[in-house]
Amino acid sequence: MSPVSRSAILGLLLGLVLLPGCVQEMANQPRIDPLEPSAFFPDGSGARPQVPGTIARGQLYADNAATTGREDGEPVQTIPIEVSAGLLAEGRKQYGIYCDHCHGSAGYGDGMVVQRGFPHPPTYYSERLLNVPDGHLFAVITDGLGRMPGYKARIEPQDRWAIVAYVRALQLSQHADASELPADLRNELTATDE
Repeated sequence: MSPVSRSAILGLLLGLVLLPGCVQEMANQPRIDPLEPSAFFPDGSGARPQVPGTIARGQLYADNAATTGREDGEPVQTIPIEVSAGLLAEGRKQYGIYCDHCHGSAGYGDGMVVQRGFPHPPTYYSERLLNVPDGHLFAVITDGLGRMPGYKARIEPQDRWAIVAYVRALQLSQHADASELPADLRNELTATDE
C-alpha cells in the first residue's frame, strides 16, 4: 500500500470518529421542557404566557353569520352560505362521521349507541326541530346541548353548515308533499308504489 493511500485512509477514519461528536453536542444543548421551573425568568416558570390577542393557527374566524350562526345576537333563520349539491354531499359525509352513531342514518334518534343503551336524542322530525332556525342547529353542532358534545374544535364552520343543510334535507324527505315534486318524479314515485 502506498504511503499516500495509507494516510488518506487514516484521515478518513479519524474524520468518521470525530464526526458524531459534533452532532451529540448540538443535541444536548440546554433547554427548558414545557412547564419546567426556570430560574432564568423572574416568575420562576419556564412556560411563557401567550401574547395577548394570540389566535391558534386556523382559528381566526370573522364574527359573521357564516362562522357564528348568529346575526344581531339571534340565530340566523336560513343557512347563510350557498346550498348546492356539493354542500349536501359534504353534509352527508360529515353527518356519517359525527352524527349517525347517535341520531341514526335517517335522523330518528336510533343510532348504534342508542341501540346499545345510550339515551335517545330527539328525532329531527319533532315539531320543535322542524321549526327552529337553521342558526339554532348550527349552534347545537358548535357548542353541544344536553349529552351532545360541541364540535367547534373538530368541524369547520363550512362543514357544520353542510350538516345543517343535510339535516334539513332529511327533514324535507320525510315531510315532503308529493304534489310539490316535478311531474316526472311524481310519475316515478307512483310507478314504484304500484
